[in-house]
Amino acid sequence: KIRLALSRQLYFCSMQVRPPIILRTLMPGLTWKVKTSEKVLFVTFDDGPHPEITPQVLDILDQYQAKATFFCVGENVEKYPETYQEILRRGHQTGNHSHNHLKGWLTDNKTYFSNIEKASKWIESKLFRPPYGKITPRQSYYLKQQYQIVMWSAISYDFDSNITPEQCLKNVINNSSSGTIAVFHDSVKSAKNMLYALPKYLETMSAIGYAFKSLDNRIK
Repeated sequence: KIRLALSRQLYFCSMQVRPPIILRTLMPGLTWKVKTSEKVLFVTFDDGPHPEITPQVLDILDQYQAKATFFCVGENVEKYPETYQEILRRGHQTGNHSHNHLKGWLTDNKTYFSNIEKASKWIESKLFRPPYGKITPRQSYYLKQQYQIVMWSAISYDFDSNITPEQCLKNVINNSSSGTIAVFHDSVKSAKNMLYALPKYLETMSAIGYAFKSLDNRIK
């Protein structure tokens, strides 16, 4: 019954911009938000790097003196090592997003852990975000021994072709406060919404006093 309730809550979470509080109780030890008294936000990107889209993201971040965290797919780092190195060169943090973007719920543990380990050969980081945000309690328990598992406070839904770029922007602005971990994607599918929303999000939140930092050394 507990496992069924957890699965339902995780599904519910995947359909919401801001995850429900009860999920933090059901999945202890995962990072959903950074505890801080500073006016600081943590912008994150999933699924890259991409040789055309990621550099555009990096240029936008530079315009606002913003640092971010990129949860990279190992096979993309393997394909585009120069783009990955450029992320690091510009002072951003990276995290492991598995090698082949596997969905934890549908993958046996041995395969899942092996795939994450494969990605670690290309991505030197102790941060991990499960693809789709879908991870079982057993997978979480095991991985917490090696990684800080990072979820999110607000997700832009930039990957959803059924929402407008304007709604994507509202999703993150309306759900941001000190310590928020916001999710965008540096991928082809998300590019239209993300490239519209990202600079406006940075501009809007900067104007009211927020800074943007990477997750490096901020979560323990």
